Amino acid sequence: MTIRSVVRGTGAYLPANAVTNLELAKRVDTSDDWIVARTGITQRHIAADGELTSDLATHAARQALANAGIAVDAVDMVVVATTTPDATFPATATTVQAKLGMDGRGFAFDVQAVCAGFVYALNVADNFIRAGQVKTALVIGAETFTRILDWEDRTTCVLFGDGAGAVVLQAEDGPGGRGILSSHLHSDGRFNKALYTTGGPSATRESGVVRMNGQEVFKHAVVKLADVVEEALKANGLVGADIDWLVPHQANQRIIDGMAKKLGLGPERVVSTVARHANTSAASIPLALAEAAADGRIKQGQIVLLEAIGGGLAWGASVIRW
Repeated sequence: MTIRSVVRGTGAYLPANAVTNLELAKRVDTSDDWIVARTGITQRHIAADGELTSDLATHAARQALANAGIAVDAVDMVVVATTTPDATFPATATTVQAKLGMDGRGFAFDVQAVCAGFVYALNVADNFIRAGQVKTALVIGAETFTRILDWEDRTTCVLFGDGAGAVVLQAEDGPGGRGILSSHLHSDGRFNKALYTTGGPSATRESGVVRMNGQEVFKHAVVKLADVVEEALKANGLVGADIDWLVPHQANQRIIDGMAKKLGLGPERVVSTVARHANTSAASIPLALAEAAADGRIKQGQIVLLEAIGGGLAWGASVIRW
């Protein structure tokens, strides 16, 4: 029998403070029309003072466990994809482990691949399950990305928001064919200055702020996402028409629309939350998954395609039979 990682439940959390473009325009030289025309974003959520990435992650994890009907005692592994950890160490995942009351059960660690982080973390957890080392895993994408923004740089500060999403994966050994079919990961460090922060512990002892060459990122996104999606479909004997739902990284509505067009998918088969959430980096895909699963759009047996690209440059895609 083939062991696969089946999605048993999803969860999401957004900070209470939702900031519209009009509100943002009061503190930044920008406008609602400018932001919407270029990105499709109308608002973003910003974490409260003292609200940590681990807090967001824990809220999403609890909701995912409740949605799955699985007790925390059954969790063997916690993986948190994040670019904005609570601290350099310990791993934010271990803090989540403690906040969930796992009391030393299982193991926990972080994965850092920026906006592609959730796809990377999902693949890591899937490999642990396929290897038989883990039966139940919590995979979380969580960010307080607004903490590393330069609020005087209108080309970046309007793009990002805070949030967390989570999925519960569980091993299933049977003929049903559900679960993660495959994941495909890539990176190319030659382009690390396309999207980066100005600091880090070993370089400046400070986290720095986000800098981005928007045109270069857009160019790479269009090409590299198309390639990795083709790779993922080919690996599973699928074509674009076989995809029930595209759940992309929520960076820019133009990139989302471009990918859907390449796959021949109408907007009714694409999960887009970028307008309301902005770019929440590693949290964007699980937030979108949780929303579409909760409102009934994604149904058991459907084929779901995830894809993302972020700093590194790092990118990847996963194909799931829900």
